[in-house]
Amino acid sequence: MTEIVYMTQGNVTMPRLNESAVRDWIVAVAATLNQKVGCLTYVFCDDDYILQTNREFLGHDYYTDIITFDYTNSRHIAGDMVISLDTVRSNAEGLQVPYETELMRVIIHGVLHLCGINDKGPGEREIMEKLENDALSLLPENVLLKD
Repeated sequence: MTEIVYMTQGNVTMPRLNESAVRDWIVAVAATLNQKVGCLTYVFCDDDYILQTNREFLGHDYYTDIITFDYTNSRHIAGDMVISLDTVRSNAEGLQVPYETELMRVIIHGVLHLCGINDKGPGEREIMEKLENDALSLLPENVLLKD
């Protein structure tokens, strides 16, 4: 059974997501990689929180947009994904893309990791970027709620 939980840590406001549309999109993207979605948790946070998490759990002393903790079993992908909305915003500005597009790219980036896609080795980054772009092309217009 697919369950996706959203929460916040630090000084951030929860993104206004159409949770059922996001769930359906994530399930569809995972299916393109022959994966089923189990339990996913998204923790939206600020840069301070993700830096602390990176130091504590990975021994890394730098900011990042997402940290993915993989609990996948043989039947379903599962995991916790910590996303810094501060870094998502600054990356969107640097790339000159809408914040909402960058947020959805990062959301699906974690799912792709859980599906077994890596991005650190030779040629892996290009594969990850292609799969992110493919996933964004499947994104329904109604995933973000308007104020």
